[in-house]
Amino acid sequence: MNPWDPITYTVTPAAKILARCVTSGTMTQDSKVFSTSLLEAEQLNRIRRDLDQANLELELLKLERDSADVTHTHYLSQRYVSLQQFTSHLQEVLREQTVLRERLTKPLCQQNLPIHADLHRYVVELMGMVVEFIQNLEVKIKMVQAIPKTDSYRSNLNSAITQVLAQVTEVENLYRQVLKQRGHLHTNIKDMSS
Repeated sequence: MNPWDPITYTVTPAAKILARCVTSGTMTQDSKVFSTSLLEAEQLNRIRRDLDQANLELELLKLERDSADVTHTHYLSQRYVSLQQFTSHLQEVLREQTVLRERLTKPLCQQNLPIHADLHRYVVELMGMVVEFIQNLEVKIKMVQAIPKTDSYRSNLNSAITQVLAQVTEVENLYRQVLKQRGHLHTNIKDMSS
């Protein structure tokens, strides 16, 4: 425990001296404090008290916010606004009920059969399946259309292979000729040197 911290529940010797001075009349309670450290301690205590009070109020506000009842006006006003929006939407739907019913039973094109509203969800799923089938069908049709072209591709590939083989044999012949020429050159050089 710090001996300089003022203790509020005990009377210090300095407080006793000040109390005697006040009772004797040599000092009043409104007198200026004769020590700056006492003044600073008093200001520090006041600041701590104010800070503790602010922290307490903050904790109370947090507790009130966390444990707020759903009947609190803040929450009720938000729910009331959303309820009003929902009821206005329902009123609009009820006003337009006959028009909506006609739109739901009316075919999208003049050549289609009318579809009842309770079947619309299945029609949407069916349309997704139809689109997927058409995409797969297009891919398969392109594959089938490419089959006649594979013969021409194969013939082009075969002709390219024969051309490459002809060039390979030509290169081999040239290589043999070069080797023969070298062999003749080496024998000529040997003959000349001997």
